[in-house]
Amino acid sequence: MLEQTTTKKRFGYHRWLVLIFIVAMVYVAGQYKALSPHIQLPAENVAGPFFRVLGQEVYLTNTLVAMLVADALLILMAFFFWRATRKPDALPKGISGAVEALLEGLYNLTESNAGKWAKSIFPFFATITLMVLVWNWMELIPGVDSVGAFDSHHIPEEAHCEEVNFLGFIGVTGEAECAKGVIPFVRVASTDLNFTLALAVIAVVMVQVMGVRALGLSYFTKFFNVRTLFSVPIFGVIDFAVGLLELIGEFAKILSFSFRLFGNIFAGSVLLFVIGSLVPFAQSGFLMLEFFVGLIQAVVFGMLTMVFMSQATISHHGDEHGEEHH
Repeated sequence: MLEQTTTKKRFGYHRWLVLIFIVAMVYVAGQYKALSPHIQLPAENVAGPFFRVLGQEVYLTNTLVAMLVADALLILMAFFFWRATRKPDALPKGISGAVEALLEGLYNLTESNAGKWAKSIFPFFATITLMVLVWNWMELIPGVDSVGAFDSHHIPEEAHCEEVNFLGFIGVTGEAECAKGVIPFVRVASTDLNFTLALAVIAVVMVQVMGVRALGLSYFTKFFNVRTLFSVPIFGVIDFAVGLLELIGEFAKILSFSFRLFGNIFAGSVLLFVIGSLVPFAQSGFLMLEFFVGLIQAVVFGMLTMVFMSQATISHHGDEHGEEHH
């Protein structure tokens, strides 16, 4: 007769830790009055001015700090990925395995669209995607967009406040509120239009570089098509006008790139600010939404760059990819 063994259901300690953290978060959030969120488009200065350029003072902004932190994270990620793949028989696992799977998927996508130009386009596609992904996901890190110093410009004149220290702790001797805004030390770089615009300019410029590399100077006939302007007057004028529209479209790509990324990530940050000021512990429920939004926006930005580069390598006088000019 076989002896039947019963296993007891074990309630893991990880669940208790999660429960403790939730209770602690609710308790701490209830001990402090939430400030009304101060939202502004320009990045805030956290240090400086350091020097002047063209008569303008240069400051260290919180979005620049976020960009430097993101660059450091990418360098560390590349270093650990290199270490994980250093041995011939080593299989990447954990974060390294996730990065390898992401890069493999991006390369297969590039190869299916760009053909023989995949090896030239893939580095731009992967770099932009990983950089924007780290930028976007930084808003999921505790302290980003939330830890900073009180802005003295938002202290009412009638308030009698003690000195404000760098962590934002203040003493109030009057009835008026002492501060309404907090300048975060680190703010997500994607919420600064300057960064998204600069990245968009780089992406569109590299599209033109890839087109010239593939087709030579004949690539610019896509924008200034005068071949049939006099030989076929009516259709030649139409072709010339279409080329000018293509040129306008290249500038429109810059606006589309920059405002799409900026608008989605900035809106997500505002959502987290508002929810955090109304019901602080409920903010955690929206972090998963921002996780997917950040991932989708990074892939969309990189994929559009890759597709535009692939299209630039195709001759507009035929269906085949242009030959590389040396």
